[in-house]
Amino acid sequence: MFKKVAIGVSGGVDSAVAAMLLKTKGFDVQGVFMQNWDIRDEKGVCSSEVDLEDAQKICNSIGIKLHCVNFVKQYWNLVFCELVKEYESGRTPNPDVLCNRNIKFNYFYKYAMDHLGVDAIATGHYANTSFGTYLENYQPNKNVRLLLAKDTKKDQTFFLCQVKQEALRRTMFPLGNITKWQVKNIAIENNLEKIALKPESMGICFIGSRNFQTFIQEYIADKPGDFVDVDTGKVVGQHRGVHQWTLGQRSRLQGLPLAYFVARKDIERNIIYVAQGTDHPILFSDLVFTEPPYWIHSEPIELKSNNILECDFKFQHTKRWSPCLVYKTKKGLLVKLHNEKRALTEGQYAVFVKNQECLGSAKIVNTGVSNFTNKYQQCSEEASGAKNIEVRN
Repeated sequence: MFKKVAIGVSGGVDSAVAAMLLKTKGFDVQGVFMQNWDIRDEKGVCSSEVDLEDAQKICNSIGIKLHCVNFVKQYWNLVFCELVKEYESGRTPNPDVLCNRNIKFNYFYKYAMDHLGVDAIATGHYANTSFGTYLENYQPNKNVRLLLAKDTKKDQTFFLCQVKQEALRRTMFPLGNITKWQVKNIAIENNLEKIALKPESMGICFIGSRNFQTFIQEYIADKPGDFVDVDTGKVVGQHRGVHQWTLGQRSRLQGLPLAYFVARKDIERNIIYVAQGTDHPILFSDLVFTEPPYWIHSEPIELKSNNILECDFKFQHTKRWSPCLVYKTKKGLLVKLHNEKRALTEGQYAVFVKNQECLGSAKIVNTGVSNFTNKYQQCSEEASGAKNIEVRN
């Protein structure tokens, strides 16, 4: 049933080996390079040009055709503009989740189906589905489940937590049941040693080597305000905009004996509250409030019947899964963590897993405050001159 497959080839080792495995399995493989960004960095380099050269070398080595498709406009409108809007509102978005939902598993999927006439798509993500690595268990009229990868350290289901059924049902993940170590060995054994040794892309690709504050200044105007010590209510420094900082980040204030970390943002008053010490109690919380969730396969039956779900949670890819209880509310979800987490961040995605299945996700809109609530509220009132202030994250 599935003979012709389009795979996104990024120029990295993961997509290269995924394409190679598809070819070995006998599929008619079409490589696709997605150009999502075309603005040069501060050194005059456009990373997509370098990646395209590597993608072409990979496809030549494997013996497949490479198609180049331009999604710059779509990426700008659906990912980058959303990212800027979130930062302007004081939140911290996840562009990788947005890119997968809106570009790779939307526009790339439609391009592959409509213009290349393929039967399925594939990517180099470390993930699995209930339909099997190569869709050997495909069922035409049933929804597919997104499952964790064999390599737990490289598992990327976190970034796929908003992918829609239409594309996921026809997606192959050739790396789902092998490890990163095996992937690199396969590449080296097939004369792709240079690609295997290529540094992995880290952080937000379009920022380049610039720090975040320098980059975001190009798109959001500075709005100077105060850093306020959450313990004393005293001004301890100035910032150039709440959009340049995220919760838990070290503020690097000069001339102070202890390091300060971002604890809260007051968008209306343009104040960033900071706390001394990376383990300050106000940085921790065990409650998360979210927007309405997106469930990949379907809403968990426990939520339907009892309005409560016991599962695992995380809000950053690099963190470990943590047990939690999820409660359904009229506006979204309330997530009660078994243990407090540091710097739970508004704008990030709360991702849920149970029995090796990624159930779905919901955007964090607020978090519960720690036991430090009263002191923070008193400090906030003193700093702003307000008597009745709603404590928000």
